[in-house]
Amino acid sequence: MAWTRNTVASAVVGATLALASGPALAVDWIMASGYSEDNFHTKNIRAFIDEVGKTTSVKINLNSNDSLIKLDAIKTAVQRGQVPIGEIRLGVYGNEDPMYILAGLPFIASNYAEAWLLKDLQKSYFADKFAKDGMRILYYAPWPGQGFYTKFPVNSTEDFKAKKLRIYSIATQKMGEMLGFNATILPFAEVPQAFSTGLIEALFTSPQTGIDIQAWDNTSHFTYAGAILSKNAVIVSERYFSALSDADKAGILAAAAKAELRGWEMSAQTTSDQMKILAKNGMTTSNAPPQVIDAMKKIGAVMMDDWRKTASPEAAAVLDRYLALQ
Repeated sequence: MAWTRNTVASAVVGATLALASGPALAVDWIMASGYSEDNFHTKNIRAFIDEVGKTTSVKINLNSNDSLIKLDAIKTAVQRGQVPIGEIRLGVYGNEDPMYILAGLPFIASNYAEAWLLKDLQKSYFADKFAKDGMRILYYAPWPGQGFYTKFPVNSTEDFKAKKLRIYSIATQKMGEMLGFNATILPFAEVPQAFSTGLIEALFTSPQTGIDIQAWDNTSHFTYAGAILSKNAVIVSERYFSALSDADKAGILAAAAKAELRGWEMSAQTTSDQMKILAKNGMTTSNAPPQVIDAMKKIGAVMMDDWRKTASPEAAAVLDRYLALQ
């Protein structure tokens, strides 16, 4: 992928020149994200970029849909200074720290009020962690609740036995295995090919992702479980951010605050709208039966206990504060 390396190299040169030019001149930033232009996360980023462009001297050029850097590599790219700013999915990094997957435990925070509270309690932990790596999180935006894309109706967990399921994080892999699936973590971009080669037969993901990959080409049923409101985050290199004028810093932070609230509102609106889109494209949509929900709640409790065994005392304290407020 020489063209990608060249593009990234050009981005670095451009960003470096912008840094050298000083705060009085316009600053051009390259941004990487992993999702399509139709995805509500990308639409929210576009609105954030417009706000930044109107209120600061910073111009952000977004490369969406894995077109510059693959989603799973964006965090490293920002840390290394390959790009100043990018969008990441927190659940991808569970191997680095269990805190990344806490929101991905089923039914730990399964509605927007609970997920917002958990996000607020996690903020200082993540702020310290990213600061040590020379980055900061500008804002968080949640995915809608999750569901199962299958070629068969879901009546109970017996329907999951030995089926090959694509999931997106360590937490959802463990959940899938406990439900009876053969669960495999795959990047978003590889899902269509995995279906065509028989590597997977089902997905556990959001309505948005199902639309992005046209899940109706490979599955016929969407069974909504809610269960998990995992989060994306827009991150920035502290080196590039600190080089801005105070006015530009304030403008970006103000735009980020608006983007965070807007992202949560957009996420909440999408579930019902997108289930209609799935149905319009021929899929049968339904809510998960009580037996499946009960099984997932029990699994969530077991996973939370297991999570504590690997979490640091500081991370466990965040969970304790969250549970105390429920």
